Amino acid sequence: MNVWTIAKIGVKETLRRPLAVFFVFLLPMVFYLVRLDVQWQAIRLLAIGVGWAVATLSLFSGVVSSQLDRRLCVMGARPSVLFAGRHIAQVAIGLTVSGVYFVVVAVTQDVVHLSAVGLLLVTTVLISVPLGALMSFAVAKELEGALALLSVMALQLLVDPDGSKAKLLPLWSTRKISAYAIGAEDAGALKAGMLHFLFVFALCALAAWGASVARLGIVRASGLPAAAQES
Repeated sequence: MNVWTIAKIGVKETLRRPLAVFFVFLLPMVFYLVRLDVQWQAIRLLAIGVGWAVATLSLFSGVVSSQLDRRLCVMGARPSVLFAGRHIAQVAIGLTVSGVYFVVVAVTQDVVHLSAVGLLLVTTVLISVPLGALMSFAVAKELEGALALLSVMALQLLVDPDGSKAKLLPLWSTRKISAYAIGAEDAGALKAGMLHFLFVFALCALAAWGASVARLGIVRASGLPAAAQES
């Protein structure tokens, strides 16, 4: 079983829940419309809304698929392949959401650097998928995981983005990239935002991958001998 097969399974599992997919698309619109009168806030809140929706989807996908992944590991699937396939599926859905809202911004806003809006949405998705997965490993229940993620996103909204503590939050890069997109700051802001994104993405992705491999690796190691005896 390869990465692309797992990714297809992941996408199909998500599409079987059309109401959940609807809310994934709806949540960013709510964030966007609430501050439509202030351009940079509307764009930044849109990115945070996309991030929140995608991270929640990734969280629930990780919790729901955990039993299936354990069975696949016992059958011989590699934990890294399962991890990569699941993440590709969630990234694909997240990029679809981002594409829709990139068009919305292009139609409704006069943005100085429109391409930076696309970059903003893509980087937000790339952070949010492993962030949600990491939450699913840390808190392996839907309700508790959702509340933990809510706490992170609430801090993201409430903490002053210009304060030093804001840099400790996963989506601080949205502040800098959105500011560059509307022309409020120069290319230095874009560079700062991208550096923060790269650091947070690497941290979340490696932590989520490590947690996945550690958890499923134990299952695979204990399950393969039993499976071999049965065959």
